[in-house]
Amino acid sequence: MRRRRRTKIVATLGPASSDRATIAALFAAGADVFRINMSHTPHDRMRELVRIIRNVEQEYGRPIAALVDLQGPKLRIGTFKDDAVALVAGTNFVLDADPAPGDLDRVYLPHPEIFTALRPGHTLLLDDGKIRLAVLEASPERAVTRVEVGGKLSARKGVSVPNTVLAFSALTRKDHSDLEAALDAGVDWIALSFVQRPEDIAEAKKIARGRAAVMAKMEKPQAVAEIIDAADALMVARGDLGVELPLEKVPALQKQMTRAARRAGKPVVVATQMLESMISSPVPTRAEVSDVATAIYEGTDAVMLSAESASGQFPIEAVATMDRIAVEVETDTTYRTIIDAQRSEPEATGADAIAAAAREIAETLDLNAVVCWTFSGATALRVARERPRSPIISISPNVSAGRKLALAWGVHSVVAEDARDQDDMVDRACRIAFKEGFAQVGQRLIVAAGVPFGTPGATNMVRIAVVSSSVGEAD
Repeated sequence: MRRRRRTKIVATLGPASSDRATIAALFAAGADVFRINMSHTPHDRMRELVRIIRNVEQEYGRPIAALVDLQGPKLRIGTFKDDAVALVAGTNFVLDADPAPGDLDRVYLPHPEIFTALRPGHTLLLDDGKIRLAVLEASPERAVTRVEVGGKLSARKGVSVPNTVLAFSALTRKDHSDLEAALDAGVDWIALSFVQRPEDIAEAKKIARGRAAVMAKMEKPQAVAEIIDAADALMVARGDLGVELPLEKVPALQKQMTRAARRAGKPVVVATQMLESMISSPVPTRAEVSDVATAIYEGTDAVMLSAESASGQFPIEAVATMDRIAVEVETDTTYRTIIDAQRSEPEATGADAIAAAAREIAETLDLNAVVCWTFSGATALRVARERPRSPIISISPNVSAGRKLALAWGVHSVVAEDARDQDDMVDRACRIAFKEGFAQVGQRLIVAAGVPFGTPGATNMVRIAVVSSSVGEAD
């Protein structure tokens, strides 16, 4: 099954999409990666979903990525004597370490790390940013605030501290348990929530030990460059960014993160409310279509559906709609102009030089495909960073690498035995390109690989090959 687009689609699984028939239909409609949200999924159910994904993968003969999204720390206030209180702008309100039920004047905040981080002048946001408090005084057990934007506040609503790094790990006890269960189930990507510093990524990678790649969910606008360097991929979590930041700042930050990830050669996913109205409607709004298109024009590797595919009434239609938008955008001449203009100089490494050369040769000679022999997937990722006009075919003996590359822009993954020598490399590259529908007899492609074969990170050669008439013969 060959996609007609380069941008990938991530579909979240949930009550509306948890049976095998629906998951298979979602893949057929265009989903490349399936996300499992551990905020709502017990371990047994997660393992069952991974088993179904692998079953669908076997049926279609295509590597499919399973992504587990960890819940992360949830910062919440305590309870109230009554159901809720109405905070009035201009009045004072106290958050403290007293677990007694709150009232109109105060409430319990069971997070000492927040008190430690607060300073006069800082802002506190409650209930997804609906209520805004300005800190007047702060101590290790108490914060006196003035209500800047008031409203109804009920028990256990979320707390956010914009532009402040809090002194705790992104991995909670629940996350540790979920991460171990996900690794045992054989997932391909781990999405780490509430990443504030590179050390958060290092902690997750230490546990994963290469069994899964780690994606940083950017929910706080801190240390972006350092986090991109540490992570294997990035998710622009616009919902939480919209709480941490004024909403008007989120589009610019989305563009900055997308471009920074591409410069680093790391896949980037744009997420949250992309086709939100399709939770209850079979068609999206014009603004939502434009939103998805904007992310694709910016060169994102993948766009993500959350509730649209997890709990909405039209999960398959949502994926199919996103697929059509991507195909339409990528056939627009403006798309290629923007993609080419954003290309950065290759890094001073052999792999980057080879990837850049392969892209330039393919475009100069109008070759039908760039074929990457890769064990770890790194070669294909470096070529994807170049955003070539020619399709990218990744051939790897490592099924794990093939699945991870399901997230990468433009990469069509094939799992096959490693090449025995250079002649075998060229011959099988041509056979696979022909079989997968990327090249016909007499057409040319370029092959990038590393010698000796099977050595990760050794990309050091390119070959131009012609698809001969023998490709139709049995292997």
